[in-house]
Amino acid sequence: MELHVLRISSVFPLTSITKHSLLLSKPNFPISLNFSNISKFSLTVDSSQKKNDVVFDDAAYEAERHRLDAEARKAMAEICELETQEKEDPKAWKWVIRKRVWNLMEARNIAQFPRPVHHRIPSFIGASIAADKLSELEEFKVAKCVKVNPDTPQKHVRFLTLDGGKQLLTPQPRLRTGFFSVLEASMLSAGTIKEACTSPGVAKYGRPIGLDEKIKVDLIVIGSVAVDPKTGARLGKGEGFAELEYGMLRYMGAIDDSTPVVTSVHDEQLVDDIPIDKLLIHDVPVDIICTPTRVIFTNTSIPKPQGIYWEKLSPEKLRQIRILRQLKRKIEQETGQKLPTGPSEKLPPTAQRQR
Repeated sequence: MELHVLRISSVFPLTSITKHSLLLSKPNFPISLNFSNISKFSLTVDSSQKKNDVVFDDAAYEAERHRLDAEARKAMAEICELETQEKEDPKAWKWVIRKRVWNLMEARNIAQFPRPVHHRIPSFIGASIAADKLSELEEFKVAKCVKVNPDTPQKHVRFLTLDGGKQLLTPQPRLRTGFFSVLEASMLSAGTIKEACTSPGVAKYGRPIGLDEKIKVDLIVIGSVAVDPKTGARLGKGEGFAELEYGMLRYMGAIDDSTPVVTSVHDEQLVDDIPIDKLLIHDVPVDIICTPTRVIFTNTSIPKPQGIYWEKLSPEKLRQIRILRQLKRKIEQETGQKLPTGPSEKLPPTAQRQR
């Protein structure tokens, strides 16, 4: 297993950087995933500092993150066009709803930076108000560990989690540099909590964990493009990372069916035309929706994913995801059985990333 190290900013001991473990042992692990290449960052040692100190290059980290995000959005735009042109494609209807919501948010100017919001979890006016409502939930108040997605509209949720003395579990953006990072208020000063809620801050102050980590997550906060308040059906931006993250947490034993899933969205992201019968087995429903104006308990009856569904994973996607290939080999070696593979699919050239 390679050790992928980030450039780290303000100074801290090298010994605090831990290896992303891949000691995988559980055989039953279902997910249908999209996964960008893991980018390699080098250590920059400042000779004026102590031998064990490293310096985090914030500008370089952000420039590389934005470059890779732009590549991913371009690829997803091509996938969107490809799948919507195929009327028989089972995912075409999702893109119709996503595009409608993205267009509406831009047209009504309720979108916030970064813009345009297309192919993103869209940031919106009132995101902080929705986050405040989320923090007033009893489920949030009693939670000791909260998993929050790394997207902009949930930044204030990450802040409230740390400011409330809770443990924050957050994935690296698009899972490029690892799996999850854990942050705690005790690891931070009053002046660094806000920074720790950003992607560079997570890389700088977070403790990376692997799938063998023993952790219990009490609440999951997830980003959405569209969500149905009557059923809890949800659509993300189409890359499958929420499903991947959820499946990994199931694998780790960190969550179960009773773990609440909450999303924060603008009221204009509430829809009523997500057909439950067309949802895929790995789609994650939500239990609670927080908007700037209200809190909605969906009482969803949609089953939550149980893990990775190998029979849904195409050979093309599997070739893109190094860690998933390693997991597949590990399970097959341990069980002596070959795992199934899903049907082949067409991917746009920019989505077919090379190692």
